[in-house]
Amino acid sequence: ERDSLEEERHRMESLKWRCEEQEKLISTQPESQREQLKQQLQQSNQSPNLLDLKEIEKKLKEAKAEREKLLKEREEQRSLMLEGKRQREQEILTTEPLQPEMQQRPECESNEQSLNGFSPDSLHRSLPLFLSPTFDLRAHLESLGHGVSNCTDLRLTSRRCAGFLTKRGGRVKTWKKRWFLFDTEHRRLAYYTDCDERKLKGVIYFQAIEEVYYDHLRTATSSPRPTLTFCVKTYDRLFFLVASNAVSMRIWMDVIVTATDEHSRY
Repeated sequence: ERDSLEEERHRMESLKWRCEEQEKLISTQPESQREQLKQQLQQSNQSPNLLDLKEIEKKLKEAKAEREKLLKEREEQRSLMLEGKRQREQEILTTEPLQPEMQQRPECESNEQSLNGFSPDSLHRSLPLFLSPTFDLRAHLESLGHGVSNCTDLRLTSRRCAGFLTKRGGRVKTWKKRWFLFDTEHRRLAYYTDCDERKLKGVIYFQAIEEVYYDHLRTATSSPRPTLTFCVKTYDRLFFLVASNAVSMRIWMDVIVTATDEHSRY
């Protein structure tokens, strides 16, 4: 409606301008023709199809006021919706903290029942063995049936295991002999260029180790000794390692698996 009124207004202004031009033209005509031309001009201006310019302006103002009223009502509705949303979010925030408290008590009760129902040793079954304060690595391997004293190529203590393994490189897939040190004190499997442990080449932290398994699928196709190859899987890399003999390989696998929670599955 507003657009149509604007168009009508422009048309009236152009008509007014045209009338003024015609009046100027009439003033230049001979006096005998002026009266006749003025009468014709007045008749054309009194056409019933044309709205008065003041009436058009009045309607334009009314349309503008109506539009502003609608915009104001829409803004008020939007403000009410936002306020209601904020109130609902506030109610959710005030009620949510109560739920963990309600859930915490049954959880504590279940923990107490588990403590009363099982021995202290069973509580450590789901954790890596090296985290146990009484864990003895050498005694653990002997309990698994390994002849630790007969394996001369490994250095074993209650908290450490060290020896040579051949490792495949990460970027360049070449196989190199490295001195590996499994250290439960520092919680890492480190490897050096030699047994003097001076030049550190890399570190595998215990928390990064996910699995330890024998390479029975022969995925390390370039391995110098496929039957003595095993894998250490971390969250970002797969290490291929080769032991010097079968006894050493089995010991190394059982040593490294104590850094994971895999032992609880068997």
